[in-house]
Amino acid sequence: MIDIIEKINRVALPGTVIPKPRTKEHLVKEWSISAGERALVYTMPNKNNPDKLDSKLIKESDFRKSYYQLTTYGTFTKQWLKLNLPVLAKQGCNFTTIGGIFELLGLADYSASGVYRLRRATE
Repeated sequence: MIDIIEKINRVALPGTVIPKPRTKEHLVKEWSISAGERALVYTMPNKNNPDKLDSKLIKESDFRKSYYQLTTYGTFTKQWLKLNLPVLAKQGCNFTTIGGIFELLGLADYSASGVYRLRRATE
């Protein structure tokens, strides 16, 4: 079985647009190291200066925990992120970035504000 990070590596290439419910300007930048762990770095326009890009990152372990939540319980919610990964949740954008990566993988769909649902295979 292929690890979720291997799957993400295949679709989250530099320059890839991360699907978002309201905006489209979030892009995969690269993989980097944060606190000794690999992390996906992505960019978005700076709110105060649209010509400047800000960057954020999401660690592999955060993707794995979120993936487990989605595939085990059928949903990945902003409330779950706040309770289980509060530091990541406080940084903003990370919920819809993780959800957007899951959309790129064909695993989830944005179904309502703060909710991604596991995409069920159609027969």
